[in-house]
Amino acid sequence: MDFVDYYKVLGIENTASPKEIKSAFRKLARKYHPDLNPNNKDANRNFQQINEANEVLSDPEKRKKFDQYGKDWQHADEFEKQKQYQGQSSAKGGQRFSGNQSEGDFSDFFASMFGGGAGNSRNSQAKYRGEDFKTELKLDLIDAYKAHKQTLTVSGKKIRITIPAGIENGQTIKIPGHGGPGKNGGPDGDLYIEFSIANHHDIKRLGDNLYSTVDLDLYTALLGGDITIATLTGQVKLKVAPETQNGCKIKLKGKGFPVYKEEGQFGDFIVTWNIKIPTNLTEKQKKLFTELSVS
Repeated sequence: MDFVDYYKVLGIENTASPKEIKSAFRKLARKYHPDLNPNNKDANRNFQQINEANEVLSDPEKRKKFDQYGKDWQHADEFEKQKQYQGQSSAKGGQRFSGNQSEGDFSDFFASMFGGGAGNSRNSQAKYRGEDFKTELKLDLIDAYKAHKQTLTVSGKKIRITIPAGIENGQTIKIPGHGGPGKNGGPDGDLYIEFSIANHHDIKRLGDNLYSTVDLDLYTALLGGDITIATLTGQVKLKVAPETQNGCKIKLKGKGFPVYKEEGQFGDFIVTWNIKIPTNLTEKQKKLFTELSVS
């Protein structure tokens, strides 16, 4: 697998602060969001890669491993253990790994460690990492609105996970150690869950904002009045200004979707008015509209 530089994916330097990482992630996530690029396969792939980069670089421990070991960062713990074993073996006069292998040549090192090396007398005792599993979890928009627990069945085993509020459509999260079993004492693989989140009836989500197009009768649009609309958290009563135009938008600040892993922060709810032209007019109504048109 080709090496992916997570810093380049987010377009930041390796000295970037956590705030800069978060800002870069949110900017790119909006740009490549699957809902904004429905027919662009590259955008969906980029979105997943951006999520992966953020998952690693926003976690101090994972970032430290990535900075130190690069493409082999996921095997950092095994590498450290093997270095300790090698050092102890050397101190006791034991056999060292053959060849001119440097600490930077991680790929060859891990190939031998996980079964790829030939001629190693201890190869039959090599520790093999378990296979990674991937699955898709489908959620309704309301399900993704609040943090909640779900039980998954993977390879006959039940796994109970907590799904954070604000999870994105197309986002992938990793559950360490819940993939295939390791061999010869090797670590278990990981479970990767990709979320597929459907929009809710007339409410659509883009990033942290929610959007709804609401029908408005002509008379209320002209004269003003009150109207009740549906949101994900219940009914909300809105005041319509007189002479409201078709396509006019109003913003309900803080009534949108929860921001992922930012407790207490929410996007906005954007309402677009769709003015309905009346049909089946009576003769009296037609006459009144005629009078208005010539006045």
